[in-house]
Amino acid sequence: MQMIDFAVNGTLMRGLELNDNLQKVGAVFVREDITAPMYRLWTIADRHPAMLRVSENGQAIALEIWSVTPDALGAILLSEPAGLCIGKIVLADGQEVLGVLGEPFLCEGQKEITSYGGWRAYTSS
Repeated sequence: MQMIDFAVNGTLMRGLELNDNLQKVGAVFVREDITAPMYRLWTIADRHPAMLRVSENGQAIALEIWSVTPDALGAILLSEPAGLCIGKIVLADGQEVLGVLGEPFLCEGQKEITSYGGWRAYTSS
């Protein structure tokens, strides 16, 4: 069966609120990683993050890579909060993987947390 590397940067990560959504579809944790320095991160009402790719002033963001089937990818997206989507994410080593991104409208008026370097660092501060 074909497996896809899938990057998550928030509540889908191990031990967090929505990680069960990955577990239920048989996703397998691969590794921790970071993005290339071309992203910014916002907290959406302190419930989950939204990461956007930007053309300037981006930073590296911590994330996890999971291995999922194509069918699982669809199921995961359907269980994500509104305004989150799946797109291509560039990792620090230049590899591109599918992962969770936020739609720009979702970040309007929300607190930017890029300086923390990731959701775990923000929530533990």
